Amino acid sequence: MIGPAGIGTALRWQGGAPVPGPLDERDADGYADLRTYASIGDGRTIALVARDGSIDWLPLPAVDAMPAFAALLDAERGGRVALAPLDAHRVERRYLEGGNVLETTFTTDAGVVRITDSLNTGMAGRLPWCELARRIDGVEGEVELRGEIAPGTMLGTASPWASETVHGTVLRIGGLTLAPRTLHAADVEVDARGMVARFRTSPGSRHLLGFVATDSEPLLLPDPAAMDAGIDRTIDAWRRWTESCAYDGPWPEAVHRSALVLKQLIYAPTGGITAAATTSLPESLTVRKGWDYRYSWIRDTAYSLGVLLQLGVSEEVHGAMTWMLRLLKDHSETAVLHGLDGRVPGDDVDEHDVHGWRGAQPVVTGNRAAGQLQLGVYGDIFSIVAMYVDAGNVLDAPTGRLLTEIADLAADRWRRVDAAMWELPDHRHYTTSKLGCWHALQQAAHLADIGQIPGDADRWRFEADAIRAWVEEHCWSEERGAYVWHPDTDELDASILLHAISGFDRGDRMRRTLDALDAELGQGPHLARWSGAEREESSFVACSFWMVAARALCGQVDQARERMEALLTEAPNDVGLLSEMLEPETGAFLGNLPQALSHLALAQAAITVQAAERSARGDDD
Repeated sequence: MIGPAGIGTALRWQGGAPVPGPLDERDADGYADLRTYASIGDGRTIALVARDGSIDWLPLPAVDAMPAFAALLDAERGGRVALAPLDAHRVERRYLEGGNVLETTFTTDAGVVRITDSLNTGMAGRLPWCELARRIDGVEGEVELRGEIAPGTMLGTASPWASETVHGTVLRIGGLTLAPRTLHAADVEVDARGMVARFRTSPGSRHLLGFVATDSEPLLLPDPAAMDAGIDRTIDAWRRWTESCAYDGPWPEAVHRSALVLKQLIYAPTGGITAAATTSLPESLTVRKGWDYRYSWIRDTAYSLGVLLQLGVSEEVHGAMTWMLRLLKDHSETAVLHGLDGRVPGDDVDEHDVHGWRGAQPVVTGNRAAGQLQLGVYGDIFSIVAMYVDAGNVLDAPTGRLLTEIADLAADRWRRVDAAMWELPDHRHYTTSKLGCWHALQQAAHLADIGQIPGDADRWRFEADAIRAWVEEHCWSEERGAYVWHPDTDELDASILLHAISGFDRGDRMRRTLDALDAELGQGPHLARWSGAEREESSFVACSFWMVAARALCGQVDQARERMEALLTEAPNDVGLLSEMLEPETGAFLGNLPQALSHLALAQAAITVQAAERSARGDDD
C-alpha cells in the first residue's frame, strides 16, 4: 500500500502486471505512471505535469480540443513540453500555497534548481490566448537543464511544422500557432518539429521557458520577462480566490485542494464544469474501457455546485448554475451531458490509431451518453436549485416554469427503465434512478411551498410517496440485508450511498446496506461501484468518499472519520490530486484525471463529517 507521499507500485495496463521502481521513472515505452501527474489550468484548458518535469497533456485552445501535447496517450508522437536537469536528480514538488501554480525542486549532485509552472492569467481574469510559463530559478550550485517544446500529431490528425517569421520562429499544428519564448537560454535549436533550449543555473539566476498560443487568430508575442511577471500575478489571483472559500473544518488542506481542482475544471467562457481533464485513460486493467470525459455532466455540475456553495463560493456557483439552467431551457429533454460550449454532442465517437497510455485502448474523442435516459438527473437538478434557494437566493419566473415542467416529467417518467448514473447498456428499473425522481419531487414540492416555482405540490408529493413505497417493496432484500441494485437481482450498487446523503433513509435499513456494501464491494477503505465490478475495474474513488458521508449521516461518525483518515492517506497523490479510480493493492491511479466527481466527493465527505460532529456536540449553527 502507498504512503502519504504518494509513492507506490505502478501498473501496466495489459494483464495488470506490477512494474517495480519509483514513480519518477517512466516505463520502457516512455509512459509515466498516472500517479505522477499534477495539473495546472487557466480557466480554459488544463495541463498535466509529470514529476520528471514533462508536460504530457495540454489540449489547445480549450480542454475539450484536440491535444497539441499528448505524450500521455502517445509517447512517441504525441508531443510534450519537457524541462529537467541533464544529470540524475531527486524531485520534490508542491503547489504554492493557496493556488494552482506548481513548484518542483530538482536536486542534483552539482546543485539545486526550482521550476515554477503556470498557465498564466491576466489582470482581469483569463487571458485571450494561452500562456504557459515555466520559471527556472537557480538555488544552489550549477545545474544544466534541457527544455523542449515539441507539439505532437493531435492523436494522429495533424502534422506540426516550424515557420520562420520576421519576429522569430513559430510552431504550427492544425489551426494552432505557438510561439516559443525563452529568457536567458544558453542555447536554442529549432528544427521542423519543435524547439530545444538549454539553460545553466547559478544561485539567484532566473530563466524562463514557455510559449503563447492562439487558434485561428493572430498571435501576440509578449516579452519573456512579462510572462515571468505573469506567474506572480497568477499566484496572487489563485491565493485571493482560495481566501474566498469559507471552510474551517477538518482536513482543510485536502478540502481546499479539492476546491481548487473544481475551480480548475470550470470552463470560464461558459461556466460549465468539466468532468475530467483527459480522455481515454483506462478504467480497467483487463478490458477495453476508456472514455472521453471532457464534457459537462448535469450530475457532476450539480454535485460540484453543492460543494462550492457550502464553501461560500458564490460567483462560480451562480455562473455555472445559470449556464446549466440555460441549457435546460434550450433543450426540450434533460440531456445527461453537454459540450463545454453548450451543444449536446451527437453519437459520433472517433477512435484514434495511437498507442494509448501504456497500450490501453481505445483512444477516443466524443461521448455517446448524451442520448441516454438517466432518471437520476432530475434529482441532480433539483438538489442544487433547492440548495441555492435555501442559501438565500431567488429564482426568476422563467426558471420556475421550467422546473415545474421538469418536476412533471419526473412524476410521469419514474416508472420507466433507464441507463442509471453509471450509463449502463442494460436498461432496468434501477433503485437509485427511482430515488433520483423521489428526491426531485420532494425538492420540487418544497420549492412550490415557498413560492419559488408554480405547479401542483400535492401531486408531486403523491408521486414521491408512491416511489418510496415502490422502492421499499421491490428494492429492499431482507435476505441480503440491503437495498439491491434493481428488483430483478440480489446484487448491490454503491450509488445507493447518495440516498443516505439525500435523506431517503438514514435508519436501520441504510446502515445494514452500508455494511453489506463494505462486505461485498469494499477493500480496506475503498469501494467498487457494483457487484462484480471488481472483476474488471478498480475501486471508484467517489464511492469511497460517499461512504464516509453516508456513515456520518447514519450516526456512525467515528467510523466515518476513521475511514476519511485512511482514504486521505492512501488516495491522493503527493500534491493532492485524485483520479477516477484507484487500485487498492498498489495505490495506482486509473481512469481520467483530475476527476471532478472524486474531488467533490472528498469535500462533501469532510463537510458532512464536520456537520455531524458539531451536531453530536450539540453546537449546531
